[in-house]
Amino acid sequence: MIAQALSGIRVVDLSRILAGPWCTQNLADLGAEVIKVERPGAGDDTRGWGPPYLEAPDGQTMSAYFMCCNRGKRSVCLDFKTEEGRAQLLELIRDADVLVENYRAGTLKRYQLDYETLSAVNPRLVYASITGYGQTGPKAHRPGYDYIFQGLGGLMSYTGHPEGMPGAGPLRTGVAVVDVTTGMYATSAILAALFQRQNTGLGAWLDLSLMDVAVAMNANQATNYLVSGKSPERTGNAHPNLAPYEVFRASDSYFILAIGNDTQFARFTEFCGRADLATNPLYATNSGRIQNLASLRGILADIIAEHPRDYWTAALDQLGISWGAINSLEEVFNDEQVQHRGMLQRVHHPVLGEVRLVANPMLSRESRQSTQAEPPPLLGEHTHLLSDLAR
Repeated sequence: MIAQALSGIRVVDLSRILAGPWCTQNLADLGAEVIKVERPGAGDDTRGWGPPYLEAPDGQTMSAYFMCCNRGKRSVCLDFKTEEGRAQLLELIRDADVLVENYRAGTLKRYQLDYETLSAVNPRLVYASITGYGQTGPKAHRPGYDYIFQGLGGLMSYTGHPEGMPGAGPLRTGVAVVDVTTGMYATSAILAALFQRQNTGLGAWLDLSLMDVAVAMNANQATNYLVSGKSPERTGNAHPNLAPYEVFRASDSYFILAIGNDTQFARFTEFCGRADLATNPLYATNSGRIQNLASLRGILADIIAEHPRDYWTAALDQLGISWGAINSLEEVFNDEQVQHRGMLQRVHHPVLGEVRLVANPMLSRESRQSTQAEPPPLLGEHTHLLSDLAR
């Protein structure tokens, strides 16, 4: 059980938007004390990113966007541009274990809140900087949001329908995947730095870049290019390395067919009454199916369209072949497996009442159900505790 693995660890969170807060929410879920430092009167930009908003009886609101990545934190308002605010912040940092910030490179140095200055005050401090382009390099001064890096990092170049098809053109993903992935990389790096500190007694400066993450998360698409020298192209819902591995329409609705090897393809085509496809030189191997995907897709689309989805999915279960429905989020949270795993989390806020959130998948099912997480905070909800928090 790792739900309280970071108990006793203090995190000062100077980050906003998604990547940094996603990281610090992970740390809070693992038991760390996370103090979110926000601008007086405004706070994290995402507090205003709505609708939708959760509204309290007294009229106070909280945006759904803010709620997704700020569970379990304490919010204090201070302005570190003033002498008083900076002094208050230094008191929080003096005995902190981790600081997470996502200001533009060089910004915090102007206020003597950079790693070099703070490490002299607290040599054990793990200082994680999250920026668009990193701390150094010709673009380090530029700002940037997730959407920008989905384009710059290559993801959008192969996401979307290919040219010549309806709706052709590059597409972003429906959620800020570069931010979320950066938050996960930052979490891992911080945990590694804390582990290293046990041996060295010293903290570290972690330089995390959305651009770096956007390049890294290309995964097999990046190595496809590095091996072949050919940039991957948009393939719609098809997989660049496996076939058939995409969305098909049954007579009543869509589903995802995911055939992972030649043996599965043979079983599937035999069930379809087209065992000849598995012996046809064009389709007998995965490589052949990739090279002849257009013709194979047409054949399978006609076959699958003859029966409703339940007919196919029942057969695929029997054949040991993976498939998936394309669920709305309403269907997701009504799914029996999602409910069994406890991925819908209910927490109570003294002003907002019940707050429904998505549980952290790092934690076990038992932890999700037995650990009472704290809700996301209202702006400045814990400012009155500043003197107590400066331990």
